[in-house]
Amino acid sequence: MNDVKDAGPALAGLVRSGDEQAEAIAVTDFIFQANDISNAYLVTTTEGDVMVNTGFMDNAQRTKRLLAPHRTGALAFVILTQSHADHYGGLPQFLEDGTQVIGGPGFNEALADMNRLQPFFGPRSAKLWGATLRRGAAPKAPPPISPDIIVDRRLRIDVGNRTFELISTPEGETVDNLTVWMPKERIAFTGNVLGPVWLSMPFLNTLRGDKPRLVRNYLKSIETVRDLGAEIVITGHGDAIVGRERIRSDLDRLHAAVSHVRDYTLEGMNAGKDVHALMREFAWPEGLQIGEFHGKASWAVKSIWREYAGWLHYEDGTTALYGVPRSSVDTDLVELAGGAGTLAKRAQARLEAGEPLQAIHLTDIALGADSGHRRALEVRKAAHEVLLERSGSANLSETMWLRSEIAAIAARLEG
Repeated sequence: MNDVKDAGPALAGLVRSGDEQAEAIAVTDFIFQANDISNAYLVTTTEGDVMVNTGFMDNAQRTKRLLAPHRTGALAFVILTQSHADHYGGLPQFLEDGTQVIGGPGFNEALADMNRLQPFFGPRSAKLWGATLRRGAAPKAPPPISPDIIVDRRLRIDVGNRTFELISTPEGETVDNLTVWMPKERIAFTGNVLGPVWLSMPFLNTLRGDKPRLVRNYLKSIETVRDLGAEIVITGHGDAIVGRERIRSDLDRLHAAVSHVRDYTLEGMNAGKDVHALMREFAWPEGLQIGEFHGKASWAVKSIWREYAGWLHYEDGTTALYGVPRSSVDTDLVELAGGAGTLAKRAQARLEAGEPLQAIHLTDIALGADSGHRRALEVRKAAHEVLLERSGSANLSETMWLRSEIAAIAARLEG
């Protein structure tokens, strides 16, 4: 399931793979996996247990039930690979007297920022993930959490016969990402540092919205994990990756692919190309392509541009400096065009010419002046349906966005 060739269509299934799980997966005879939006792992030792992540709050009882048969003693530590709720949400179900919770550098600050912006992020997450997770209601509120220990770059802990080295590997999804390295067994838990699907393009800025993940730090984190020489890599989703040579080869390829996207972007900037042209023109060289199941290379181009050049694109001109959007003249444009119907007709023509994005631009203007214009809504819906068909539903983020837009337009038409 983690291979490039078959992971794309299965990505939605990865985050729901625990729904029908009847028993924990034995990764080894001392590591047990409970599938969730992000998986939870139990590691047994001669002197008690350690958990790496606890899964989502809505599924905490199921996760605890799956892991219970494999418990061997008191829970000494819960190690959180990042500060997103699908990694720590189930924590209250597992805490015992004496259990210590460990987070990465900046965990508290990253969590505080996320919690503070929930009124902003919540509706965005619901738009993108609601249908995929098949929720009948909003998820439970994340539990309050304050780690007992915050790692500063690196920390070693010993529990019974096991050693755990906790290593800061930022920018996979958050600045506080941790990799959990078991040097004796040569096993690395990477959480979502390397993305939700093995050997795939990172999502440097998700559609929901996040602080930008810096490509230079992401590449350093790949190097850190690669240099461990792991024989097993256990990620946040799906099956473990097994085999030292395979892991090294895959991480070399991932590093080369992401480096290529960065270099392509910077070279294009120096050549005077604008960001939109670079996004449109990107193509993978022979033999370098990796999966694009959550993030996409063309989206990374936009993130990398902003990382290196900031928010101002000079081609946007003076209006980019001020808080007056282009949509403020929609009414003027519609009036000059002779009404929203004229623009809807032209949008239909662009759609029939195989240009759905141009059709959407035109309906933006028409609906900006007349939000209920039926013909404009119909063309807009059809244009999104064309984009969805073209996408092949290979990229989960793109698919979720397009489906949510189609559903929203359909609701407006019905209303």
